[in-house]
Amino acid sequence: MHKDQGKTGGVKGCCTKRCLYFVGCTTLLCVSFGFVWNMSNDTWEFTSSKVSYITRNTSHGTREFTSSKVSYIMSNHILEDLLQIELPRMTYTKPQILKPSRSDVLMMTPWFAPIVWEGTYNSEILNEQFRRRNVTVGLTTFAIKKYTVFLNKFLETAETYFMVGHRVNYYIFTDRPEEVPKVPLKEGRNVVVLQVQNYPRWQEISMRRMELISYYSKQQFINEVSYLVCVDVDMRFNDQVGVEILSNLFGTLHPHFYAAERQSFTYERRPASQAYVPRDEGDFYYAGGFFGGTVLEVYKLTKKCHEAMMVDKANGIEAIWHDESHLNKYFVYYKPTKILSPEYLWDDDLGRPEILKKRRFLALPKNHAAIRNK
Repeated sequence: MHKDQGKTGGVKGCCTKRCLYFVGCTTLLCVSFGFVWNMSNDTWEFTSSKVSYITRNTSHGTREFTSSKVSYIMSNHILEDLLQIELPRMTYTKPQILKPSRSDVLMMTPWFAPIVWEGTYNSEILNEQFRRRNVTVGLTTFAIKKYTVFLNKFLETAETYFMVGHRVNYYIFTDRPEEVPKVPLKEGRNVVVLQVQNYPRWQEISMRRMELISYYSKQQFINEVSYLVCVDVDMRFNDQVGVEILSNLFGTLHPHFYAAERQSFTYERRPASQAYVPRDEGDFYYAGGFFGGTVLEVYKLTKKCHEAMMVDKANGIEAIWHDESHLNKYFVYYKPTKILSPEYLWDDDLGRPEILKKRRFLALPKNHAAIRNK
């Protein structure tokens, strides 16, 4: 054998050996894993045992390539595709394992659901993740009877603070569609009016929310949005409420009970009700005015709560806090995957405790007697 011949069968030169090594490895990987890859007009077909063939459609007809040419063609396509990718560059402070971002509040439940407080997340990272997923968020609210007076402030402040930079459908349930205001909306954001009937009692209206959200989740929302956020209308957005809240299923700590002991929670305590929670059970007390998740999970929650309320109604019983009582019963046994701090549902009549760095969604002052049942 000549001194310049190697084990490659007489191929001379280090560069050529490396090329052959690359081709061999690439072919081996393709043969080992096997897949079908369609790109433009090319058809790449591999089997689990060997490379069968490649066809390439050209202006001169269809050409067939054998396995000896597979790696070269494949590597060229991969390199061309890699040149098209632009990876975003983000700079931010490195998280410190031994220095938690908040030490004054609980940030994680025993079932590993995060509790969202200001200072516990990076909104830029989260926004980038959700933009890549091309997410659309649905925001549902009920404006029945005189509650339509809150819609203008609700929508205006939502356009300023809710899911900024993301697509949003505002689903307005109302018996007075003609009173829904025309608020200027940013691109990719829409108001969808859903006309529903009203009921004589405000308690009945409140409880029917679960039925309607359940029905429309199955019939409409599942085809239009990725997540649903269900809130009260007699509120205003006061600070950023973004994708940090989104998860499979989330609830919000009630501003009156976030620091209370279990025995103080106003769960339904009568065993005759489907909303009954024993005194030795329950993690937190959640507000009925702010919950959500994926459309599927919200559908399951609202369907379960509505069915439970119908059982109670047939038995002549009404839970102490209506749909909120049934929501809390559901969260006892179907744990939320994320929990929002009281920042996301606050009443300024409760003051401004030090732990509350933001007041994101605020109750509006109102005369309930003048609005309810009117």
